[in-house]
Amino acid sequence: EVLVRLAYSGVCHTDLHVWLGDWPLDNKLPLVGGHEGAGYVAAIGEHSHSHLKIGDPVGVKWLANSCLGCEDCRKGHESTCTQAELHGFTVDGSFQQWCVSFSEHVTPIPTDLPMHAAAPILCAGVTVYKALKEIGGVCGDFVVIPGAGGGLGHLACQYARAMGYRVIAIDTGADKRKLVASFGIKDFIDFKDGNVRDQVLAATEGRGAHATVVVASGGEAYKDALSFLRPHGAVVLVGLPKDTYITAEVFGSVLNAHRIIGSYVGNRQDSIEALKLAAAGDVSTTYKIEKLENLPDVFDRMAAGKLAGRIVLDCE
Repeated sequence: EVLVRLAYSGVCHTDLHVWLGDWPLDNKLPLVGGHEGAGYVAAIGEHSHSHLKIGDPVGVKWLANSCLGCEDCRKGHESTCTQAELHGFTVDGSFQQWCVSFSEHVTPIPTDLPMHAAAPILCAGVTVYKALKEIGGVCGDFVVIPGAGGGLGHLACQYARAMGYRVIAIDTGADKRKLVASFGIKDFIDFKDGNVRDQVLAATEGRGAHATVVVASGGEAYKDALSFLRPHGAVVLVGLPKDTYITAEVFGSVLNAHRIIGSYVGNRQDSIEALKLAAAGDVSTTYKIEKLENLPDVFDRMAAGKLAGRIVLDCE
């Protein structure tokens, strides 16, 4: 174990779901939420074997710990380890100044990346980066991102651009359109303005997208996700709206060789790669720093869909 003195914590939509009890899973109670913590190693457990040193900048992520010995862990799928512990769900998380975490799973943060900028990368960034890797595409492929102006989405747009994809952003409102445009993305579809499928087809030479990465928090985004894919296209499921299903017509899915992929956070290496891209300047988080005590109000704004980008809490 390691004790981390937290400087900042991002606020993720997952934290809101946990707070509201939206998921059919049992979490620890009482519970300190949060899983996007950026801080410094303050102490290392007496019997811990670790490469860490006191004062090292590290990230506290959703995946707090795993056994590292089972088949899933050996294959790099630590998040599906049956013994996995989760910050802000089964163990206390990052909405506090001091957090106990696990030496093999805290992520080193590059020293040239500001801590407040690193915090949202530790979940939102890692999650969308891993989801984009799941596509297995090539430079120039069209990737549709529903929820593009949100906390996950604005990072997904940038990682997709850094990976060479042509991004088609879907969201609503002038603020989110402006945010997406600031990343150099020209194709923005307002889902309240006309038929989304027709607009995607128009933007993809009539063929449809190679992939859709659904990061939206609302269930409506999943209804159209398969409709604008080209043959051999993939839908990657990331956002977790309550009581939502994706329906695929079997004949069309087989005929077009469509793929439906669930993507659940990233592993330890994904986290390092996602932070390196941010440190290199290829990805930047749009965020506002607020006081830790503002968290209830942040949740209210998040639930109302009034946040563009990310909120980072000052934990000091």
